[in-house]
Amino acid sequence: MDQTKRQPRKPGWRFAFLALFLAVVISGLVRSLWLDIYFIPSESMEPLLEGGDRILVSRTDFTAEPIRRGDVVVFDGRGTFAPLNSGKGPLADAAAAATRWLGLTGSDTTYVKRVIGLPGDSVVCCDAAGKVTVNGHPVDEPYVFPGDVPSTQKFNSVVPAGRLWLMGDHRSVSADSRSLLGAPGGGMVPLDRVIGRPVQIVWPLDRFAPVPRPAAAAPTPENGQ
Repeated sequence: MDQTKRQPRKPGWRFAFLALFLAVVISGLVRSLWLDIYFIPSESMEPLLEGGDRILVSRTDFTAEPIRRGDVVVFDGRGTFAPLNSGKGPLADAAAAATRWLGLTGSDTTYVKRVIGLPGDSVVCCDAAGKVTVNGHPVDEPYVFPGDVPSTQKFNSVVPAGRLWLMGDHRSVSADSRSLLGAPGGGMVPLDRVIGRPVQIVWPLDRFAPVPRPAAAAPTPENGQ
């Protein structure tokens, strides 16, 4: 009989699998509760965000301080900017979700826009100087894409309770609340659909930079400013 002691199996692959599993779980928790990554597919938020940028989005910024005018928000546009159901089937939806989660592709239902009007605000285009007004006050918009005007489309809307009036910075190419006035919700997005605030451009590396939160825009009638 062979008395040689049997060598124990090396458990390396098990540890590697466990490490990978834990990394996925931790990443999923971080991305669902704190920070997530999103791909910018279009030019609608230029010059702040360019098509092809990958951004970090904080899911907690608006818990400490409410959304204010001038904020840039990432939101789920289903039911307002996009249909509730993609119509592509569960397998296609799962594959698309996986590539979005990996940051490889953008989302057909996730958008980035700037808050122009809060619940109860009267948002109008435009005054005699060509500026958008909120509650009768012209909005200074230094973030608008160079060469664009605040809007070529006229509108006069009151933002319903629990919703936001959103516009892209590159106004001439942005489909936003102006474009969807006849759609469900009147083109205005529910507050509970906001995912978070962009805080950092992480890719490409030559654009690696923080995304600062701007000062609040457009005073309310109450403060008389």
